[in-house]
Amino acid sequence: MAMISIRNIVKQYAGHRALSDVSIEIEKGKIFGLLGPNGAGKTSLIRIINQITAPDSGQILFNGEPLGRHHVERIGYLPEERGLYKKMEIGEQILYLARLKGLSRQDAKKRTKYWFEKLGIEGWWNKKIEELSKGMQQKAQFVATVLHEPELLILDEPFSGFDPVNAEIIKNEILELNEKGATIIFSTHRMESVEELCDSIALLNLSNKIMDGNVKEIKNSFRSGTFFIEYKGGLIQEEARAPFSVLEQSNLGTHHQVKLRLNEGASSNDALRYILDLAEISRFEEIVPNMNEIFISTVNKTN
Repeated sequence: MAMISIRNIVKQYAGHRALSDVSIEIEKGKIFGLLGPNGAGKTSLIRIINQITAPDSGQILFNGEPLGRHHVERIGYLPEERGLYKKMEIGEQILYLARLKGLSRQDAKKRTKYWFEKLGIEGWWNKKIEELSKGMQQKAQFVATVLHEPELLILDEPFSGFDPVNAEIIKNEILELNEKGATIIFSTHRMESVEELCDSIALLNLSNKIMDGNVKEIKNSFRSGTFFIEYKGGLIQEEARAPFSVLEQSNLGTHHQVKLRLNEGASSNDALRYILDLAEISRFEEIVPNMNEIFISTVNKTN
């Protein structure tokens, strides 16, 4: 079932079209990657889901009903440009934001203490945002985003400003929130995070949706039957009976490496059987494009 149904959204600013008839389905309980180069329309779409701006046409459904103001308390939004008040004490600021999301002061204080302890920031209650590093400000903003236990989390570049250790901590918290039932929209330029975290993605470019679907299925659709092989023995010669064509080959002393592409109708087992008659194989793996390569090639085709 879709938690968020984005249907034929159009958004036009003065002299610039941000979104052109964009439709996306985001399944309940999944982590969804919203991807695209700068200026693709991602931020415009996120602002519409958060009801910061309205579309010119089209509709968004939240659990099957038209998105409305009463859904705000069920959404948590971590913007790329962080928005905490620099002069205000962190504890009171998070309590204030939690009250805006419908929590009582007592519940807000209890949950804030829980998250501060969980993230090891108990001593920050009376600190001001301006006293913290960018990464530590991020932690405080993350707490403010998740404190009211939203059904839908929208995270725009959530790892920006974090060192690898704290990025891992926040990644694990995101996964735990998802395991507990939160649906997550995850916008990032870090394609390794997409492969690691996302179930499905949509790729926007120049205001249009140019790709969407399950991450594994998208990667499989880009398979081209190319393989990397390392072996001992004489150089593999491309013969008429070979079930492949050799793309590249190199000599590493006692070992050789070859990149090959299967002929139409041939399988990896056919290639293995052919090569095992000639050489001793130490490594055999299919070359499948990663999400970064897929992102670049797909965007370049539509520019």
